[in-house]
Amino acid sequence: MAEAIALIDFGAGNLYSVHNALKAAGAEATITADPELVARADRIVLPGVGAFAACRAALFAIDGMVEALNARVRKDGVPFLGICVGMQMMAGTGHEHGKHHGLGWIAGSVIALDPAVREVRVPHMGWNAVSTDRRHDVVKDGEAYFLHSYAFEPTRTEDVIAVTDHGGPVVAAVGRDNMLGVQFHPEKSQGYGIAMLERFLKWAP
Repeated sequence: MAEAIALIDFGAGNLYSVHNALKAAGAEATITADPELVARADRIVLPGVGAFAACRAALFAIDGMVEALNARVRKDGVPFLGICVGMQMMAGTGHEHGKHHGLGWIAGSVIALDPAVREVRVPHMGWNAVSTDRRHDVVKDGEAYFLHSYAFEPTRTEDVIAVTDHGGPVVAAVGRDNMLGVQFHPEKSQGYGIAMLERFLKWAP
């Protein structure tokens, strides 16, 4: 029996691109804003494009969604993947357009990129190396596509899976237990991104 994969719809701009990338990786995900479907999902993907404040407000506005996510991901331990702002919302707080509480799954803050090298532009846009800090079954070394002006800074270094460089080190992936978040866009990262999604679909944390 095929797994039920929930791709959460809260109005994120990259929703259908992620859906197509998951399909290319071998999965038929269900696009849903229904907490009851999320509560029964075998895997959950949370995409996101835009500002932390707007994405957070849209996600939290769906009645019962945060409760369903906490129950299925934190309590039941199903594999979870957050993409771009979907990854940032795993943090405790985001500081884009004010201070806003995230899901609080991984301690840390989402703050504005401030490259040490002044010639480096923000937003960080384009292909960059992903370098793993520790072995992970899903995220590997390679080249991925980034587009962001804010970055997740976890409180615990052990929650950092991979980094990239944009005028200094920038967190590219975070994770703990069954939870994984990537700052880059696998749906725009061609072969590297599809291979990563294939590994996520087989991941048994």
